[in-house]
Amino acid sequence: MTYNIRLDTPADGQNSWAHRKNLLIGQIDTLRPEILGMQEVLPNQRADMEMALPQYHFVGGGRDDGRLAGEASPLAIDRRRFRIISSGTFWLSPTPELPSLGWDAGFRRIVTWAHLKGADGVRLLAINTHWDHQGAVARRESGRLILSWMTKNLQKDEELVLLGDLNAEATEESVAQLTEHSALRDARSASITPSTGGPISFNAFEALPQSGKLIDHIFVSPRIVVKAHSVVAQHENGHVPSDHFPVVALLDLPVRGKRQRACSTP
Repeated sequence: MTYNIRLDTPADGQNSWAHRKNLLIGQIDTLRPEILGMQEVLPNQRADMEMALPQYHFVGGGRDDGRLAGEASPLAIDRRRFRIISSGTFWLSPTPELPSLGWDAGFRRIVTWAHLKGADGVRLLAINTHWDHQGAVARRESGRLILSWMTKNLQKDEELVLLGDLNAEATEESVAQLTEHSALRDARSASITPSTGGPISFNAFEALPQSGKLIDHIFVSPRIVVKAHSVVAQHENGHVPSDHFPVVALLDLPVRGKRQRACSTP
């Protein structure tokens, strides 16, 4: 599951975190993704979710210092399904090891990653990111940097899941390069069953948006079977949990010497 939960800001009025956090947390608890990548997460929001969702192990630092400061793009991993071998954060910029602004981006942008191992032996590299909404060059270079990082860090016999709010549709060069210049596949187009929920993930807090774009994406490595894909366009009496709908995929992960095991990654 990839989910931009919208940062906590009083400017949102009735859509601020205090008014929607229970709906959003309840939605996650109902869907129960085993791998969850989130964006725009402030420290108080992370604390609320960690308290309400103890089955998850959260990893990933804030974009201002790599620890707590600023928005984070954390991974939440179901501790009943996966053990975290290692994890970290890097910046989408020419100096990825340092807190930094990249290219023409309006804000610092980051990647959170984790090497995972399942009890059944499956090994997986999970990557979660949030690309810039202003800088087209920054989005393109962010994709190139992630592809380069993947090449260097994907381990032998390890599968890969890339999650994120990329602030661009699949046809933009920045996103298209992920599948054109690597073996990654877009989970929406790779799904065995047709994707459900519609072609809009950014809803601007509208329960039934009449226009918009699918800018939240899931990509998988070649041996992962995508059984289903959905934009979860859910609301409660006209109220939505975030200004993005979560995007989910049901995956079959290959296990060496065993039959594949389904993994829910909304």
